[in-house]
Amino acid sequence: MAVDTQHARRIAGLDALELGGERRAGLPARLWARLWPMLTAVALVLVAWQLVVMSGRWPEYVFAGPVETFQAMGERFGEADFYRAVATTMRRAFTGFALAVLVGLVVGAAVSRVKVLRAAFGALITGLQTMPSIAWFPFAILLFGLTESAITFVVILGAAPSIANGLITGVDYTPPLLLRAGHVLGFRRLSLYRHVILPASLPSFLAGLKQGWAFAWRSLMAGELMVIIAYQSSLGEQLAYAREVSDSPGLIGTMIIILSIGIVIDLLFEAADGALRRRWGLDQR
Repeated sequence: MAVDTQHARRIAGLDALELGGERRAGLPARLWARLWPMLTAVALVLVAWQLVVMSGRWPEYVFAGPVETFQAMGERFGEADFYRAVATTMRRAFTGFALAVLVGLVVGAAVSRVKVLRAAFGALITGLQTMPSIAWFPFAILLFGLTESAITFVVILGAAPSIANGLITGVDYTPPLLLRAGHVLGFRRLSLYRHVILPASLPSFLAGLKQGWAFAWRSLMAGELMVIIAYQSSLGEQLAYAREVSDSPGLIGTMIIILSIGIVIDLLFEAADGALRRRWGLDQR
């Protein structure tokens, strides 16, 4: 009896070590652990940037330094036109990405479950994913003219194939055991897809969404440089204007803003991925 009790305590100790042995760090510690590598990288980039400027390889009006660039950015933060430009760009980005998610979901769900559609369109979806978005703009302008519809059209074509492929990959890697369990529980067709296949494919689908956003953001920036609509200020339009007037601080500052928005959205996807991993018990850090 004593041996059994000792054995049970050892097992309980191992379970505690595996499941709860490590205490999760507090919020300030987690934020600092996340921020200090990024701040170090930013500092190194700023130092390298200043060194290139000091080398004199390019004149200041062509390649402005960090001080001039951040001064120009500070001035722009006080202008209403800057916020209108950001609002226009983000509205286009979210509208195009939302439509791309809808198209990617429908196409991915159909192709992943219907063998004829997989054989007919599987390679085409991958081909569309690898096609540069900029190549679609002459066709889009021909179809829609210099309008927002042309930009949205290319954003959808740039993002939807990645989203569809993410869902298709997730469905392909759904464990057969889960499918058999779903059949035993009485799930068929749509109910099986909703309650078993979609939850199982969620990690891959989330990766497809992240990649799709990256393609959508790149397509949007290319579109705003090519399709400049009168009386609609945007980040791409401000980027093109700064190039035309040789405003190096404004040009580099706009590029930094575009990069910063992309980083923030990527952090949101990373947070969603972390929440999913914790929900599934996969986050052991």
